[in-house]
Amino acid sequence: MRNLLVAQSGGPTAAINATLTGIFQSVRSSGKVDNVYGSKNGILGIIEGQLIELNELVRDTAATETLTLTPSAALGTCRYKMADWSKDEEPYKKIIEVFYKYEIKYFIYIGGNDSMDTVDKLSRYCVLKNYDFIIMGAPKTIDNDLNLTDHSPGYGSAAKYIATTIAELERDISAYNLPAVTIVEIMGRNAGWLTAAAALARINGGPGADLIYLCEKEFDTARFISDIKEKLAVKLGILVAVSEGIKDSTGAYISDRISNGEIDNFGHKYIAGAARSLGQLVKSEIGCKVRFIEFNLMQRSAAHITSETDITESILLGQKALNCAVDGETGRMAAIRRLHDNPYTVELISVPVSEVANQEKVVPLDWITPDGHDVTEELIAYIKPLIQGETNLKYENGIPKQIRLY
Repeated sequence: MRNLLVAQSGGPTAAINATLTGIFQSVRSSGKVDNVYGSKNGILGIIEGQLIELNELVRDTAATETLTLTPSAALGTCRYKMADWSKDEEPYKKIIEVFYKYEIKYFIYIGGNDSMDTVDKLSRYCVLKNYDFIIMGAPKTIDNDLNLTDHSPGYGSAAKYIATTIAELERDISAYNLPAVTIVEIMGRNAGWLTAAAALARINGGPGADLIYLCEKEFDTARFISDIKEKLAVKLGILVAVSEGIKDSTGAYISDRISNGEIDNFGHKYIAGAARSLGQLVKSEIGCKVRFIEFNLMQRSAAHITSETDITESILLGQKALNCAVDGETGRMAAIRRLHDNPYTVELISVPVSEVANQEKVVPLDWITPDGHDVTEELIAYIKPLIQGETNLKYENGIPKQIRLY
């Protein structure tokens, strides 16, 4: 049994397929894998026996080049939380059956926090039941909240999109000679890494966002209105960046004021709506023109503006995950350790997935300014290397070329 199974899970990114490319590249060079399969829609595809054969794609270097810069999860994704095997063993049994049916030796799961929880649970189960399968994790998440890795694939490209779009929005709103507030909502439930990237809109000398609020700090609506008034006293067009997960002193999401309280499969509240809620507040308290914008899916699917650094590291992490697997490592995740900021250098390592699963890496409070509405130079220095470089995107009929696996 020397076959490999790969799957993708969680929120897609513009770099998640580059990790697939890295895995395929190492398959070609290692000589230790016979056949490669992909699971449709993550772990659910394995449970349901929905596998596709990928050997032809692995051999087709031109196709994998296109795959590298194709956004979203080419194998499909899911949000499925596996219960502990002692409470529900049936999904585990189905997975093991599929492993035997397709002669799978190695399984690499590309995903974020919840996906690493699956890697942890499945690898522990295999060890406990004496199954000789290798289970490895490969990181991805634009939220950048994975523990034990300096940063996560997908974050650099999302940060590049945010910094660029904030800079472009600032140019747009500055063209009008009337008081106006534009509030931009950026993804981030409990970690404000993405919102912090709005500060990079200033690195070429532009003003960027006037106010930046991360979810790590308690959000005070009265202070927010005061901040807006102070800014409007010196300029007309105000641009505000907020994390979708900003919370008040009681721990309630600001978006709760207009949401219906829906939750997802993991028990997480749907929290979009912070910008709309704050826009309504500004309208009632100040009365000026207000726009609210949700970056929403665009920040994770904008393959036309990916970071070369991000794509390169995503490929390397795929290679690292495969190499660790064929070397017999299981229950671990490929990760990045930063060595230097200037010049920016990193090394690839593997870490125990048990110390990644269900952990959350948030922005250090000392990287947020004392007034609570901006970030420090240390945080900008941390993010800046991750957005560097542009990818050689191929176009066809005027739009970027993409690949579909099924």
